[in-house]
Parts: sequence; structure tokens; C-alpha cells
Amino acid sequence: MSARGSVDDLASSHPLGIQLPAVYADDDFAQRFVEGLDVVLAPLFNVLDCLEAYFDPALAPEDFVDWLTSWVGTELDGTESLELRRHAVATAVSLHRVRGTALGLSRAVELAFGVRPEITESGGASWSARPLGPFPGEHRASLRVTLTVADPSTVDPYRLQAVVAAARPAHLPFTAEVSAGKTLTPEGN
Repeated sequence: MSARGSVDDLASSHPLGIQLPAVYADDDFAQRFVEGLDVVLAPLFNVLDCLEAYFDPALAPEDFVDWLTSWVGTELDGTESLELRRHAVATAVSLHRVRGTALGLSRAVELAFGVRPEITESGGASWSARPLGPFPGEHRASLRVTLTVADPSTVDPYRLQAVVAAARPAHLPFTAEVSAGKTLTPEGN
């Protein structure tokens, strides 16, 4: 990974020498002095000229993508591939929109582990023309997330707990488990 600001022979887009008062235009010392400042300021001007690209996850430098993942609240641990981190930043708004729902939980787990989880919840919804009807769902609120993978040892159960805790409905107690078996792919196969 290269560091910005160390680009060889990067010229300043706003050289200071031509902006000095006319009395310094022919002063060799003043021109050389501000050329040294141009070398220091050129990377800054370069970043400012390209600032919109830094906020585009497809174009941003890798270290800036890492900063963006924390800025937009993705549930990543930093070990993911650069492509996955870029995708997480790009889809963060749509994930926050469905956060706390079964769909949002499923997408968050799938983004973190590449496998769609099985989600079982205790709730339900119903209507009745008569008052005091039976409540739908179970009496005790619960949420169970099962991640089925070919080799359970490849999945960090603590990471799964953290992702589920962050994406679940806030009021629901939950269990998250990893089991062996045929995985549910994003396409449903």
C-alpha cells in the first residue's frame, strides 16, 4: 500500500511563485523558497482537487475505504477483502434502511459471511374484528439465527454474535449459531 503525498515530481496545481507580489518575481531566493512550499502543498491540493473520488467507494484509496467503513457504520472486522469492504460502504445506506428487520439481519449476515442465514423469530402479526383475541406468535420473544456452512470451523462464532447483535431488532433476545450442512447461497440454491 502506498502513502499519498509521496508521489515523485508531483507539481502543484497552484504554484505559489506566480502568486507573489511583482517585487518578488525576479527574486531567486523567494522563488526557490516558495517552490519548497509547493512540494509540501502539492499533495494537499491533489487531494482537494479529487476529493469527490475519496467518498466514492469504488474509487477511494484502500486506507480511505477502511475509514469510510467505520464512518458509515458497517459491521466489518477489517479482515475482509477490499472488494467486500467497498461493497459494504456502497450498500450501507440500504442496509441501515432495513436495520432491525429480518431482511436487514439476513443481508448483514450475508454481507459479513457470504452465506444467507436461517432466521426464526417468535413474533407475528394479526388482526381481529373482535377485541381481546389471542395474540399472534409465541408468548416469549426470541430470535434464532443459524448460519449453515460446509465447515463450521471457518466461521468465528463471536463475530457472528456481534453482527447479529448489531443488526437485530433492539428489543429481542437472540441466539446465533453455526452448523454444518449445505449452505444457502444468495441465489437461493
